[in-house]
Order: sequence, then structure tokens, then C-alpha cells
Amino acid sequence: MTITVELLWAIAGLLLTIAATFLPVSFASPSWIWEQQEVKIFSLGVTYQVGAVLFVGCLGGKNAAVISQIAYIFLGLTLLPVFTQGGGISYLKEPSFGYLLGFIPGAWICGNLAFQASPHIESLAYSCLCGLLSVHATGLTYLMISNIWGGRDTEALSFFEAMFRYSILPLPGQLGIICAVAVMAYLLRRLLFY
Repeated sequence: MTITVELLWAIAGLLLTIAATFLPVSFASPSWIWEQQEVKIFSLGVTYQVGAVLFVGCLGGKNAAVISQIAYIFLGLTLLPVFTQGGGISYLKEPSFGYLLGFIPGAWICGNLAFQASPHIESLAYSCLCGLLSVHATGLTYLMISNIWGGRDTEALSFFEAMFRYSILPLPGQLGIICAVAVMAYLLRRLLFY
């Protein structure tokens, strides 16, 4: 990819990540009984934020994905309230900030693996899964370090409570997002001939 194309993907990735931060994931389930003709909407309890990170990795490659996530974190820490609970330099004390930091290696791993071979749904899903695992590994490491050296107050979560809230609880929804990202990235890469 040329530098111009990577820069365009990086800008698209930044905008997608910002928008996806505030967009909750839901799925529709139609009734199995024909006479009821109703559709129920169920929330997966997560947003599309991680999906946007992985999507840009699958389509734009490792460089564009990393640049977009560095820009996202920089904007959130300095200029705009683009994170889930606002922004600013004080966000470094949030237990979820490690997961935001994990977007950088997660984007790089996903983008690197997505372009190792010709695109197949399985390989794209694998690259997304590896990127997601990297996000969680970075987030858990940040939780551990902040739990040990952070000087916790009485309202802070224990490591296991934070691990459950930020890693285990959202994981099923994020795995569902990975499936959707892999299919969409596969279709778009076939459509764009790369």
C-alpha cells in the first residue's frame, strides 16, 4: 500500500473508532411463531469500538491501524472527550485505560496477520482474535501494574473484579463482533481487489 492510502485508512480508522465508541452492539431476534410477527432486540453489552480497531487492521494494514489508534489515544488524552467516560489526562487513572492502550498492539497484530496471506474469512477472523487477545493482555497487564503500584483508594476495584468487568464480561460480545468484522473485511477486500 502507498503512504497516501495508509494515511486515508488511518483517518478512516480514527473516525470509525471515535464513532464506534458510542455505538452499542445489538442483534435482532425474530419470533419463531409466525403469528406473533415481532422482532426482539438484544444488547450484547459492548460497543463497536474494538470492532473498529480490528476492522481498520484488516482493511488498512498494520501501519494505518496503529497510526489511527495512536491518534485516538492522543486526542482522548489531550483535546477531545472521545473515550467512553470522557477524556483528559486524568483518564490514565481509569482501570479501563490499559485496554485503550491495548488498541495499539492489537491493531498492529491484526493488521500484520491480515495481510500475511490472501484474505479468507478464517484468516481474517484469526487475525482479529489475535488482535483482541492482545488488547486484553495489555489491559490486564495495566490492571495488574496499577493494582500493585497505583495506591488504590477504598472505592477502587480489586484486580479480579476489574478483570471480570473489563475482560470476561465483554468477551462474548466482542467475539460476536469479530465474526462480523471478519465477514465485512473479507467482502470489502474482495470488492476492492486486495
